[in-house]
Amino acid sequence: MAHFIDIKSNWDLVINLLTRAYKLTKMYLTRRDWLQILENALAYIIVLAMLAYGVGKLVQFKHAQHVSTPVSELSGMQLMWAFYGYSRPFVLTLGVLEIIGGLLVLVKRYRLIGCLLVSTILINVILQDIFYNVNIGALRAAILYQITIFIIFILNKQIVIGVWKKLIQANVNHDDLKKKLYILLVSIMLFVLLRIVEYYITIRW
Repeated sequence: MAHFIDIKSNWDLVINLLTRAYKLTKMYLTRRDWLQILENALAYIIVLAMLAYGVGKLVQFKHAQHVSTPVSELSGMQLMWAFYGYSRPFVLTLGVLEIIGGLLVLVKRYRLIGCLLVSTILINVILQDIFYNVNIGALRAAILYQITIFIIFILNKQIVIGVWKKLIQANVNHDDLKKKLYILLVSIMLFVLLRIVEYYITIRW
């Protein structure tokens, strides 16, 4: 009986502390503050994951290039591991980009830029995990992190919408038809010239 009373007393104490904490947070924190807290917590998940991925690249594919099995006999995951293990500088570059993306997400001012960078990495990871039948846990983690980034974008929807409108905003051109045709003609001529330069740089030389 005494043990039951002690449990009930401890439970009442916990409820009392939670109630007081709720009243204090309600007094000092606004809805905007709670949204910022949520965004920060989600961002920290991305930061931790990207730093872990980036640092992990130092050892992740270190011996993956030593594959003696014929390509036709490799599983999708083994083939992808061999591909990444072939070039250590490439893997380290990916790791650096992941670390940079994570650090950008950490800083509120650069968070959305970091989310864009991390999204390009994660979407690539998700597609590779799907098409190369990589471990399902890795796929779920990448999808979870990408959903987390989408939530951060939603929490900053006004900024995202504003930037999107700016990007697709059409420049109103009041030039007459003759000038528009002249600009189009010069553009085509410049395009042809650049294609010739491209040909000599990439093929002829």
